Amino acid sequence: MSTQANALAFVGGLNLGRMAGPVLVILILGMMILPLPPLLLDLLFTFNIALSMIVLLVSLYTQKPLEFAVFPTVLLVTTLLRLSLNVASARIVLMEGHTGPGAAGKVIEAFGHFLVGGNYTVGIVVFIILVVINFVVITKGAGRIAEVGARFALDAMPGKQMAIDADLNAGLIGEEEAKLRRATVSQEADFYGSMDGASKFVRGDAIAGILIMLINIIGGLAVGILQHDLDFATAANNYTLLTVGDGLVAQIPALVISTAAGIVVSRVSTDQNLSEQMIGQLLNRPQVLALTGGILGMLGMIPGMPHFAFITLAGMLGGSAYLINQRQRAPLVRPEVAAAAAAAAAQRQPDAVEVGWDDVLPVDVLGLEVGYRLIPLVDRVQDGELLRRIKGIRKKFAQEMGFLVPSVHIRDNLELRPNSYRITLKGVEIGQGEAFAGMYLAINPGRVMGELDGTPTRDPAFGLPAVWIDTERREQAQNFGYTVVDASTVVATHLSNIIQSHAAELLGREEVQQLLDHLSKESPKLTEDLVPKQLSLGGLQRVLQSLLEEEVHIRDMRTIIETLSDHITRTQNVEELTAAVRVALGRAIIQQIYPGSEDMQVITLDPRLENVLMQATQTQGGEGAGLEPGLAENLLRQVDAVVQQQEQLGLPTVLLVPAPLRILLARFLRRAAPQLKVISHAEVPDSKNVRVTAVLGNQ
Repeated sequence: MSTQANALAFVGGLNLGRMAGPVLVILILGMMILPLPPLLLDLLFTFNIALSMIVLLVSLYTQKPLEFAVFPTVLLVTTLLRLSLNVASARIVLMEGHTGPGAAGKVIEAFGHFLVGGNYTVGIVVFIILVVINFVVITKGAGRIAEVGARFALDAMPGKQMAIDADLNAGLIGEEEAKLRRATVSQEADFYGSMDGASKFVRGDAIAGILIMLINIIGGLAVGILQHDLDFATAANNYTLLTVGDGLVAQIPALVISTAAGIVVSRVSTDQNLSEQMIGQLLNRPQVLALTGGILGMLGMIPGMPHFAFITLAGMLGGSAYLINQRQRAPLVRPEVAAAAAAAAAQRQPDAVEVGWDDVLPVDVLGLEVGYRLIPLVDRVQDGELLRRIKGIRKKFAQEMGFLVPSVHIRDNLELRPNSYRITLKGVEIGQGEAFAGMYLAINPGRVMGELDGTPTRDPAFGLPAVWIDTERREQAQNFGYTVVDASTVVATHLSNIIQSHAAELLGREEVQQLLDHLSKESPKLTEDLVPKQLSLGGLQRVLQSLLEEEVHIRDMRTIIETLSDHITRTQNVEELTAAVRVALGRAIIQQIYPGSEDMQVITLDPRLENVLMQATQTQGGEGAGLEPGLAENLLRQVDAVVQQQEQLGLPTVLLVPAPLRILLARFLRRAAPQLKVISHAEVPDSKNVRVTAVLGNQ
């Protein structure tokens, strides 16, 4: 019983779905060796025709090439199936062809007799025409498209990867979706490369079909005349008809499969299948249909022309143009809705009420105002994409920086240009730009392979040169190496950049109190001992704002509170408290600048310049109020040159200085070189290796 149970468990554990592929390939190869009866050949030829129709219909209803990613493998399997059937049928034709046209089964007889009227000369011509169409036109064109598509897909991979990274960094997508998009980009290149190779199988199949036909005819004549004593006319009639029927029954499915391959590789990825694209783009312009109908009507009136066909089709096109034009000119608003709106507008305005405090509107901490053409991006009723992206930005910022920014108040502003938007902080504009709904912004990251037709502009977030393009040019822009984003992504990225750069101003006392309340749930004693007994809420806010001004996250509130508790008894100076907190957060600060690296490439000060700055700091009582004008100008010039050098080498722009100089230089260089990070020796963990790549003051 145990042996039977183990055997059943083994059989039950087999995955029959995984075995289907190997079994199918083995059976196809076995057909080349084992003789098959005519009835089985009929079934297999019918299956081959049905399989080709399935592949064609799937390709017609596929919206994107990757939805049929198995197509290159299907192309190989169907080619092997046709060749195996050719070998099996050739064996029967040569062995039994002397008995008559039905020797190889009813399917071959039907194709050889009924489709070409029993005339083998016509059959040979039709067969050659099908092979030429398949080999010279369809297969060659599809192979060329696949070859160019593979090259463009590989060239566009860096730009597409940069677009994915930009969306991920802006919080517009999560890590899982980013992985999925990267996999899709890689699969797209693999698909076109595989299609380029698979098309060679179809071309070889067409050549093999011609050779098999010639071999069957010559071999059949030899077998019929020499072995079965048939006269030449009878042998030519039997074997040629069988060979032509065999060739046609194989080449028609091959032509269908090749057509499917051409459709798949020539499709532009959209959210519509082929039928919807053709009807929507080819037959949706009444002017084109009307002009075509007029031309056909004039041709139909020329003497000697087939009047009925031309005039009938002209009338059908004219009627279609009229119906489409009427449908497009129909009002978009229903009559009952328009009537209700008119009635509401006609109502008498209510009497003016006394002005009160309710009329004094509070200033929004963070606001976004859009022109009327950008309203669909922020309209919940129209499923505005920008609303979801803004939520993603706030969530990502909270995860990275450690506090939740206030909600973004969105409103339309008729004073703005239709495609304009502006971002406000406490009622003051801090950013503005333009976006075009339904279009894409192609951003030039520095290395592109061509120019695009569109509206030149600059990326509002980072100032890079860019072009607004139509949807049809999106694929071309990606192939040229542009980073292509839609209008909602443009606005969301700009907003994300603004939030990052103004994080300190967005941290109000309300947000600080929420941080303390959240921390007190886990460590109530820790917060009670510091705030408000030793440090006021405003003092803690200023320390946290000082950290945020230099892009230091405040996620580790436990360490921040503990450090402040240790130093608050010695000083109340915000800068000194901030410096102490930075030392405690040194490991996190360095990891934020050098993620996953043990080496630190830094800029340092020349010892002579360092001594001069130390003396200036001591003379000014440690306040770091300013530097001598000549020294300041020379220092700024050197900093600008060194920062450009570091960026060209792809290295972080970090200045490592003694602790007493950090506050002075950070404040002095913040406006001149905002990308430069100034850290002190005390903030560097012992586990890091410091490597000096540039020195300031040695010129």
